[in-house]
Amino acid sequence: MSKQKLPLINREISWLYFNERVLQEAADKSVPLIERLRFLAIFSSNLDEFYRVRVPTLGRLANINTKAKELLGYNPKKTLKTIREIVVKLERKFDDLYENEIIRELATEKIFIINEHQLNVKRGEFLRWYFREKLLSTLVPLMLSDDKPFPELKDRAIYFFVRLSNKEKFRYSLMEIPLDSLERFIVLPETNDLRFIILLDDIIRYCLEEIYFIFDYPRLEAYSIQLTRDAELELDRSVSEKFIETLTKSLQKRKKGKPQRLLYDNAMPEDMVAYLVEKLNLGNDSLIPGNRYHNFKDFIDFPNVGRRELEYERPPALRVQNLDLSKSIFSQIARRDYLINLPYQSFDYIIHFLREAAIDPKVTEISITLYRLAQNSRIINALINAVKNGKKVNCLVELKARFDEQNNIYWTNRLEEEGVAVNYGILDYKVHSKICLITRMEKGKPVYYANLATGNYNEKTAKIYGDHSIFTTHKGITKELKKLFRGLEKKIFFNDYKYLIVSPLETRRKVYAMIDTEIRNQKEGKPAGIILKMNSLADEEMIEKIYEAGAGGVNIQMIVRGMCCLVPGIPGLSDTIKVISIVDKYLEHARVWIFTNGGEEKIFLSSADFMTRNLDRRVEVGFPVLDPLVKQEIRDIISIQLQDNTKAREITRHTHNRYKKAGRGKKYRAQIDIYTYLKNKQFN
Repeated sequence: MSKQKLPLINREISWLYFNERVLQEAADKSVPLIERLRFLAIFSSNLDEFYRVRVPTLGRLANINTKAKELLGYNPKKTLKTIREIVVKLERKFDDLYENEIIRELATEKIFIINEHQLNVKRGEFLRWYFREKLLSTLVPLMLSDDKPFPELKDRAIYFFVRLSNKEKFRYSLMEIPLDSLERFIVLPETNDLRFIILLDDIIRYCLEEIYFIFDYPRLEAYSIQLTRDAELELDRSVSEKFIETLTKSLQKRKKGKPQRLLYDNAMPEDMVAYLVEKLNLGNDSLIPGNRYHNFKDFIDFPNVGRRELEYERPPALRVQNLDLSKSIFSQIARRDYLINLPYQSFDYIIHFLREAAIDPKVTEISITLYRLAQNSRIINALINAVKNGKKVNCLVELKARFDEQNNIYWTNRLEEEGVAVNYGILDYKVHSKICLITRMEKGKPVYYANLATGNYNEKTAKIYGDHSIFTTHKGITKELKKLFRGLEKKIFFNDYKYLIVSPLETRRKVYAMIDTEIRNQKEGKPAGIILKMNSLADEEMIEKIYEAGAGGVNIQMIVRGMCCLVPGIPGLSDTIKVISIVDKYLEHARVWIFTNGGEEKIFLSSADFMTRNLDRRVEVGFPVLDPLVKQEIRDIISIQLQDNTKAREITRHTHNRYKKAGRGKKYRAQIDIYTYLKNKQFN
């Protein structure tokens, strides 16, 4: 099947439909009110990243439109137009949700987000004091004129575009809102059991005349704008001791990337919009009208000043059955494998694993890959303690982890200062695997203890990301991990792994082979079937292979949270393929591959999605689930997710994001049901 004829949903369009599912959570009245506000924040943050990364790539392709159409099989210029139409439609839904639903429902809870026009004398006096004490010294207005260059606007910073006017003339000014150093939300003194919250933006609006008092303009108007820039990095092709310096310079360039989107207050007069378009050299496709508040991602931290029920209940992390944190974790995992299901069970098991390794006299070496780290990382602290206790610690920190580069540079420097052997990865290949191997001398011989995971060694995201993490001492797996770490140290790739499935050399070939087995078994009348769970499905060759299985009659069930370019339900090609997407209070992040294999089921967990970058341009590790108890637990959890008819959406060729409904049958909500399942197991 040629690329041109391969039925596909455009990946950018598919991603926008995923973000619409996030917006659906904000619209769902069964979701607690403050959480609905936070889903709006996630939607906004997602869209910012989309315009920083995906849209710039399409823009570059559009510049070579004829060749790009031949190469890609679609028209980049047309796609950019479609993107804008979808985004404008979604932004309107966003504004309507915020202004006409959530604000009003907050009011019924006696919580009021007020602006500068809704202040009584007492609150006004409080805010003028707050402005003079906390804000005024941080504000630097820039007066604009045609004889001076237009200021360089920072990526994603919020500015007020201000017009000062009288009956005869006017002037323009720009002023950055200092969100990095101050709280966005200010809780005002309570009155008669009513809670009032005002945004920093509106305090500045209220006190504009105190900023521009030296100018003789009686009328002041301030409208918020936000510019999103191209955030792709251009790195040197050489690896040297100056790599971190090179990356740091590239991060500085990111702040001044090409403008991609101007989000502006739709109340701004047209002549002011036209002025900005001219000065920023923007096309109409780059203009996105919005509401008066930008950087809505800050609403993820919106304070709950009302009832506890306005937020999701955060149930306590569960114990893992028969895995006792008060005993040596090594002695327990020496007997059998253990599975940690995050965030339902505690990330402390992973921390305990590393802490014990740091102080155990028998441990000689720790090797680990790190992709995204928490701001106050206990993982890093455990590794540093291990070095201080005389252990050899080999740490691969992926400096090219998008938008975490600066944080990872900081941790790299910290680790090196403490004596950790830090590896920066492999040029052109991000190390995205999540693996740890500990060497322990027992009776004079090295014994290896491993942790392999689908998600990052990050205790913050472990509280909100759904992932799986396995402890094992399986000799075949640990031997191959040793080989993999040796290759990473030498910056070379090995292949011919028996147990592991490792990108970039083997994942595609091995997954294809397992799909071929299912096709053959289906043809021969043997048990056949495939279940795949991942974040994204976009690689065209992998989709073509899955279509081949679908055309061969293999029953395929998929759980794809984000973009899915495969089109289910095409007669004779994909009518045996069913795809759902679960968007709920936790981010579904695990990658699980299940192959029926003639009745002897194979289950793999992986760090890799089915995207070209994960298969061909990253170091990823898929690993088999071999312990029968762990295998059954994974299977049970996936079965629970496939039953979801509350938060699951059906992915179809019509891209309607329709909820999978229970009808008159029993309601299943996977994330609640998984917690109950694991809770019932912990003491059995």
